[in-house]
Amino acid sequence: MKKLNLGTLMLFVLGSEILGSIGSIFTIPSIKSWYIFLQKPPFTPPNWVFGPAWGILFLLMGIAAYLVWAKGYQKKDVKHALNIFIIQFGFNILWSVVFFGLQSPLFGFIEIVVLWLLIRETYLKFKQIDELAGYLLLPYLVWVTFASYLNFGVMMLNR
Repeated sequence: MKKLNLGTLMLFVLGSEILGSIGSIFTIPSIKSWYIFLQKPPFTPPNWVFGPAWGILFLLMGIAAYLVWAKGYQKKDVKHALNIFIIQFGFNILWSVVFFGLQSPLFGFIEIVVLWLLIRETYLKFKQIDELAGYLLLPYLVWVTFASYLNFGVMMLNR
């Protein structure tokens, strides 16, 4: 691995946080106008939990991506893993657009299943390249598993 480049690490983390915040453009307005009125499944956390949780997850994702990048972007497996990471990040943003922006729990659930599969693939690829990078994605995978449960519950309770 290359020597730790704090500036580049900060760029990865900042980039992850900025990209992650794009979804909030669709989420925040819908919380008070739509989401608040939906029936929710058991164990749904209060709304204030989601922001800090995602902030921490985006931090971990940025660190994980940096660790993989630091193994040598010119390497084919590193490029492939980072490309999957970028695709899954796009699907992460897309979920907010579909679930909150379009107010569609059904299509949100379909989308989050695809997102979960992409996160799992990213985890496996990252873990092959840098074990710590893979492990840093596990909280994300667990959280999206829980979010999938919440999405499914909202879909079923509000048909």
